[in-house]
Amino acid sequence: MRLKLYRAARMADAIALVRAELGEEAVILGTRRVGGGVEVTAALEPPEAPEPILIRPGPPPAAPPPPPPAPRPPPPALLRHNLPPALARRLEGGALAERLAEVLAFAPLPEGLLRPLLLVGPPGAGKTLTCAKLATRAVMAGVQPLVVTTDAARAGAAEQLAAFTRLLGLTLALAAEPGTLAKALAHRLPGQPILIDSAGCNPFDPAEARALLTLARAAEAEMVLVLPAGLDPAEASDLARGYALLGARHLLPTRLDQARRLGSVLAAAAAGLALTEAGIGPGAAEGLAAVTPDWLAARLLAGAGGRGEEEIPA
Repeated sequence: MRLKLYRAARMADAIALVRAELGEEAVILGTRRVGGGVEVTAALEPPEAPEPILIRPGPPPAAPPPPPPAPRPPPPALLRHNLPPALARRLEGGALAERLAEVLAFAPLPEGLLRPLLLVGPPGAGKTLTCAKLATRAVMAGVQPLVVTTDAARAGAAEQLAAFTRLLGLTLALAAEPGTLAKALAHRLPGQPILIDSAGCNPFDPAEARALLTLARAAEAEMVLVLPAGLDPAEASDLARGYALLGARHLLPTRLDQARRLGSVLAAAAAGLALTEAGIGPGAAEGLAAVTPDWLAARLLAGAGGRGEEEIPA
């Protein structure tokens, strides 16, 4: 306890001194008159000591989480196809054909009846030859398709397709502009399929992408991406995504007779396109094959051309 003595001429002055120095909590213990005034004895209780902080033992610290498992390598049969690691892991477990059916989309190739079939893709992908193959198939089935090319830029592009259409007894329409294309399609006969070959397009170039999209809208066409096998898988995936943004929903890979590694084909399909058919040779009559999970699994496991890996020369 803190004690202090205060003197003043009047009691009120002494109390004021107490309050000023010791505060409102001060206790007056006694007063008395002295010569010249009064004397006040006051006391102040010391502040209570703060409660101690108790640190009680708690549960032991949690163990750090285990490190994530190291990525598993792709199935040995798929290693040589250079699949993206994430896609390879999605194909693990179970029969390969079943996994392909669950991970990727497969669909019949549109026939060009309900909507014109527009073949799109980068330069040199095989669009013109694919168009010729589809026209040949239609003629052999007794159907006369309307064949159109919008490729007026590449030297010899129209002549190459015209050589096929002449042999098939078909007329080839050259329509590089949206208005011309719409007029060409106006000559379609009832029930006649329409096949449209297009110029190579860089989907990442805004001007080229806009031009292709304008043609597709003028024809109200269904885009099918024609993409050669054997590309870098990441590049193929990027291309597929670029064409998907333009409206492509189907994928027709080419050059499967030459490519030994099909990682790019699977990467492009995994970007959101449905596998339809594939170019398996240069022949116009038998150069396409329907792509099914079983067919693709056999190609992946057997190697290019359907032969075992040990039969393919290095």
